[in-house]
Amino acid sequence: MREAGTGLKTAWRLQITGAGLGTRLANSIQSQNFPRSGKSLDAAALVWSKAPVIVGAHDTGPLIRSKNGFWLAIPLPAAGKSLRGGRITPGEWERRRGLRLRFVYRRTGPSLLVAEGRLNTKGQAVVSRSKTGRGKGSSVRKRSGGAFAAKNAPIFLLVPQVKLPKRLDLARDAERTLDSVPGLIVANWVEGRL
Repeated sequence: MREAGTGLKTAWRLQITGAGLGTRLANSIQSQNFPRSGKSLDAAALVWSKAPVIVGAHDTGPLIRSKNGFWLAIPLPAAGKSLRGGRITPGEWERRRGLRLRFVYRRTGPSLLVAEGRLNTKGQAVVSRSKTGRGKGSSVRKRSGGAFAAKNAPIFLLVPQVKLPKRLDLARDAERTLDSVPGLIVANWVEGRL
């Protein structure tokens, strides 16, 4: 059972890294043998994940919808990163940048949340210089109409739902391991007798 549990843990970890989900998620797969030491006729092995929701989502490929039934906001590179780690939300983006996001409905393709501003050298949206007054000195050329016109920078894509692709098949490896258990028992029993 120890060999079977270790083999299943290794197979699941390889499947997760092979799907491009990273070694951190792969290392969330753990195994435990019972009894923890010694030999028993009632031996068992348990293999599980410390991140069952994430692994389960990639194993089943669910349809993801917004909690309140509106839109899912998918950040674009111009949104930047969250201070807490992970993805930034529209509310956090507005608080940090001091800009309001404007909803733009598109008939074809996803709708957008845009900000009136410009993109800096890092590709993140910032307040337009024409709004802050910076750079209006003699070194900056002005158009005939006065200050530069601000652009609308797309910050978030808005979609009603997302179908997560099925990237894992953990049941397949579990069935293979279950089918191999009688052979492992016989092989180890014969080894012990010789």
